[in-house]
Amino acid sequence: MLTDAQRKQAVASLLESHRTKVQGERPSAMFPEIEIEDSYAISAMVAEEMQKRGSRIIGHKVGLTSKAMQASSKIDEPDYGYLFDDMLLNDGAIVQHSDFCVPRVEPELTFVLKSPLKGPNVSIVDVLNATDYVVPSIEIIDARVTEPRKIFDTVADNGAGAGIVLGGRPVRPDAVDLRRVGAAFYRNSEIEETGLAVGVLGHPAKAIAWLANKISAYGQSMEPGHLVLSGSFTRPVWANKGDTLLADFGELGSVAVKFA
Repeated sequence: MLTDAQRKQAVASLLESHRTKVQGERPSAMFPEIEIEDSYAISAMVAEEMQKRGSRIIGHKVGLTSKAMQASSKIDEPDYGYLFDDMLLNDGAIVQHSDFCVPRVEPELTFVLKSPLKGPNVSIVDVLNATDYVVPSIEIIDARVTEPRKIFDTVADNGAGAGIVLGGRPVRPDAVDLRRVGAAFYRNSEIEETGLAVGVLGHPAKAIAWLANKISAYGQSMEPGHLVLSGSFTRPVWANKGDTLLADFGELGSVAVKFA
């Protein structure tokens, strides 16, 4: 377990990378004795500092929701980070590639809540009952730390969360079989990835339930109006300068973002 001084050192490094868009040293290299609880504490401290600087938390993101990604990270559960109001983008947004360190993108379903969710013991049914609607989205992920990253580094770095683009056709959670929602992901009109939302823990709502139960241990909960990214069901796609990325969710429509 790290000392308060060590955690603050990691926080300062991450905040500097947010400011400069230059990757900093990864916490696991700075402090080999780091534990996963240290990483979540560092992430929370960064989020607290972001709020002091004017950002507002509007929800959470869940990551590492597929078995393959968990195996590659040598963990047996997802991770999470925070969504801030300045991360939210509209469909078709043009963003500056220079606003990120090494951006990648993923297609995901975002749950928008109408009722609070507070663990423990939140179930998929609880999540569906608390959801106002589900909307197609693209998550922009980034790495503010150097390679080779470990799970400790990704968790400390806000679960790699950097942006969220909403689009397509919002649907009520009972209007479609969310497990069967698919996406074809294109870069500059060339298909890169395809997948089904069932790849997210068997049901994307299960990721939201996991999150509600996980953050309850830290005295946190999700509130009405919060957005929750449920996790990608494809591999991430690199976003290069000049690229247009589009996720086609079939009957739920599409969502796109361009990196200038």
